[in-house]
Formats: sequence, structure tokens, C-alpha cells
Amino acid sequence: MKDKALLFINGDAPGTFPDLEQYGLIACTDGAFHYLKNLAFPLDKLDFISGDFDSHSGADENIYEGKFIHTPDQERTDFHKALDIIAERGFKNVDVLGGSGGEQDHFLGNLTVAYRFKDQMNIRFEDAFSEYYFIPKSFILKGVKNKLISLYPFPMVENITTKGLNWPLKNGSAKVTENLLTRNFAVEDEVCIEYEKGDLLIFVGKSFYKS
Repeated sequence: MKDKALLFINGDAPGTFPDLEQYGLIACTDGAFHYLKNLAFPLDKLDFISGDFDSHSGADENIYEGKFIHTPDQERTDFHKALDIIAERGFKNVDVLGGSGGEQDHFLGNLTVAYRFKDQMNIRFEDAFSEYYFIPKSFILKGVKNKLISLYPFPMVENITTKGLNWPLKNGSAKVTENLLTRNFAVEDEVCIEYEKGDLLIFVGKSFYKS
């Protein structure tokens, strides 16, 4: 059973597409529908296109009109509303493309939305530079030697210990207003992270550290 969903939202369009066969559901917001058409994405693979349709009229692709879900609620973003639909359909794991780039207030808003869903879903963003997601209080990364690793407190984290990073931590702490844990890199193939309090966002770079 394919228990993972793929969601395109209205940031920078991805340079490549993942293997679509690994997903049990594929969807996009109305803004992302524009770039998917321009990139010749197989639109028949979409299970739904949702949003308030302020970025797309819904009229120029009548063949897909049955997949449009109008969500006009202005109290939530299109990303939030799309996740609600995906959750209603029973998916717990979601890969998100188009979460960064464009207007940076959207990027920060997308992180906040993912934070709200972190106990309900495993949401993994990916862009041209990295993949990023919230991690549980005990977490292991594998196959990351020499990759850039950034840890971002959201908004704070306490008693954090890391193993396998060039600059390790032992019972450390960080706050977004004081000190960040960004621009580190893995010196081992396996990185272990544990913390006791707060929430932590991890960025795993696609590039390798260069001294």
C-alpha cells in the first residue's frame, strides 16, 4: 500500500520530479497548477487541485475541472487547506515541493503550517538545496557523511546532544532569538540527535561540505 502523498505548492517550481509511482496520492494548490502545466507534468496523475483559485480561474483546463476543490477560507493558507484534505484521506506522510522560494513570507508561513501538523503528519519539504522537516526528540540520519546539516530551533530547544557532526553538542540549548545551530556538516555516515524540550527543524543539504 502506498501510504505517502506528494503535494506541490506555490513556491519555486522543482527542477525535477520524483518517481510518482511511490505515492498513493498526488495533489497541488491552484498556484502550483500553473508551473506544473508549464513543466509538462502529467496532470492526469493529480488526485486534486485545491485552493481559493485566486491564482487560477479553474476554467482553462475543463478536463480536470472535476478534480478542483474550492477552499475559500481566508483564515488558512492554501497549503494548510491542502494538508487538511490529505489528512482527511488518511495519509500520514507527505512530501512537499515548492515550499521555498518566491515571497519569503510564504516560506515562513509554510514552516508554521508544517509545525501545526507535526504531531499529525510527517511532512518533508524538498528544494534545490536541501530537504527539511521537523524531527522527533530522538532521531538518526544515515548516509549523510560530508553533507551540510543545519539545526533550527523552533523557537527553542533544550538539552540537545548530537553525534557525528563536525561541531557536536552535549546537553546544549538554542533559541531562535539568541543562537542557531546552522551550517554544520556530518563527519560520520550516521548522525544521531537527541533533545529533551522544544521543537527542532533539520535541513539536510544536497551538497557536500567544502573546506
